[in-house]
Amino acid sequence: MAQAADPGRKQREFGKGFSLFTRKLMEGRRENVKDTLQIYISHLLSDEEMKAVVEETGAGVECIDFSISENLDHLEHSLKDYEKRLKRIGTEKLTLHGPFLDLNPMTFDREIQKVTEKRYAQAYEAAEYLWASKIVYHTCLYPDAYLLMGWAERTAEFFGSFLESRSTIEVVIENVFDRAWEPMAEMAERVSRANFRLCLDMGHAHCFSPVSVTQWAQGLEKYITHVHVHDNLKDRDSHLGLGEGNLPYEEVLGLLSHKKAVTYTIECSKKEKVLRSYQELRRLLGSS
Repeated sequence: MAQAADPGRKQREFGKGFSLFTRKLMEGRRENVKDTLQIYISHLLSDEEMKAVVEETGAGVECIDFSISENLDHLEHSLKDYEKRLKRIGTEKLTLHGPFLDLNPMTFDREIQKVTEKRYAQAYEAAEYLWASKIVYHTCLYPDAYLLMGWAERTAEFFGSFLESRSTIEVVIENVFDRAWEPMAEMAERVSRANFRLCLDMGHAHCFSPVSVTQWAQGLEKYITHVHVHDNLKDRDSHLGLGEGNLPYEEVLGLLSHKKAVTYTIECSKKEKVLRSYQELRRLLGSS
């Protein structure tokens, strides 16, 4: 009897099993950018605006397309399409933002855990295919819904298992609604893998946490290798350009400026705010 066709097989096998030669090329490309200041622009702008910003600044792109479940459902098509868009924009420098809606790495529900792992794996595969240097995942912690007790332990267990067979790309975990930095530090200590670090989202820490963003930077400094850059007035997550809010960004960036491995992504949805923030980053951090 003929075996029924598996419609998901092609997608699951797409990009699987990179050759050793290809992996060496990927790792070499990532090594080449470690010694210079790396700034990326979140792909919140139109492709045309992204192209203009990249031409003016030489910045890279932080892809957000693979944080969307529909694109993960059609992964092969989405990857080929985004590859063409990147070529038109004119850069190969890339970080990638993973999915987060309705996902939870610390869940007690095995079925939710399976879906979370599947979506994270699809995004990681996309990052490998596109030669991204880093992939960002959220903590997915909602303080009003989940207790902190056991959060760091369970989340670390999830990522420890997830990274057992994934070492080509640096994974960084981003704070969102988190009110304290200590659980993230504990999680990072528990995972203790070379390609597992943290992403400090300055704006999120400023508006969602009662702890000052400078304390976040000081407390997590050891683990931070990526920073999401935007401003706000501490009233909402408005993603303003640097200097348009009251976030003490000069102090925060100064605390991290000695770390050569740190990369920065500007997360603003207006071209003029992106360019203003880029110039501020260059002024504060220099070119190396």
